[in-house]
Amino acid sequence: MASRTFILSIALVALTSCAAAFAHTPATANTATMTKDTDRAATPKPLPFEPDEQLTYEGEFSKLLLRGINIAEFKFTVERAKTTAAVASPPAAASSSTATSPSAAVNSSANTPPANLIFKGDVLARGWFRKLFGIDFHYNTESVVEPTSLLILSNSVRDEQGKRLRTSEAVFDRTHNLLTWTLRNPNDPQAAPRVVTAPLQNASHDLISAIYFLRTQTLEPGRQLELNISDSGAVYRIPVKVGARKRMKTVVGRVQTVRVDIEIFGAERLVDRKGEMTLWITDDARRLPVRARIEIDMGTLDINLKKVSGGHTPSTRP
Repeated sequence: MASRTFILSIALVALTSCAAAFAHTPATANTATMTKDTDRAATPKPLPFEPDEQLTYEGEFSKLLLRGINIAEFKFTVERAKTTAAVASPPAAASSSTATSPSAAVNSSANTPPANLIFKGDVLARGWFRKLFGIDFHYNTESVVEPTSLLILSNSVRDEQGKRLRTSEAVFDRTHNLLTWTLRNPNDPQAAPRVVTAPLQNASHDLISAIYFLRTQTLEPGRQLELNISDSGAVYRIPVKVGARKRMKTVVGRVQTVRVDIEIFGAERLVDRKGEMTLWITDDARRLPVRARIEIDMGTLDINLKKVSGGHTPSTRP
């Protein structure tokens, strides 16, 4: 429910760095992984983002006579864990043969494993959000991932909607192939937490870490991927299709982008209703998500990049 609330309440899309849990699936598993990409790089590539990168977005809602109403601010940051954690890698059979594994590309010592990466997302409602939907909204999420494969290790969420507060934690135990998700109500400390345990089912990422993972992939028009995203103790297979290139005016200048359609809406998808989610990512080494659009019956949410700090090339909105 966490990501679904995240998406629907502010019509989000969990934008940023687009996209998702690539299916790390054994060749014998009964699952279809789509790909038209033929790139099989033999050596790891540097990550397109660095641990000090911060991306800031504004969300604008439109429906009928309402046009471009600013309703939320999104911030996404990349950090390096302060201590090096030795995390067991997934079994070789569980690694996808169609994905290019990103490089940790940070710690130069061959004898010292790089520390885990932490992806943080923070979404804060603006004044119009309360007027339109009748609630204040603050959503904070933190995902810890293995630095080489970007496989999810744990996720924590704090979801505030007015007086309602929920916190959750997901732990991905790859040694025992177990996913444990725990939901709590801090406003009622006497209430028993809701706990869901289930097999991992090749869960590779949550929604936020999946988006960063997509930035490490070769996004050629026509390529198709299947992504495994975990949310609230369940795992969803999400098709991703890479569309046409397009030049766009953005905060980082007029740049070439590539369109990426992520099918999170529909039966047996992350969100069980009609809708469309599209991202535009720069067609360069950095692969910045510069724009996202979610279209549902509630209206259209456009999320545009307004500020880039840290990372490779700092840039702010003129």
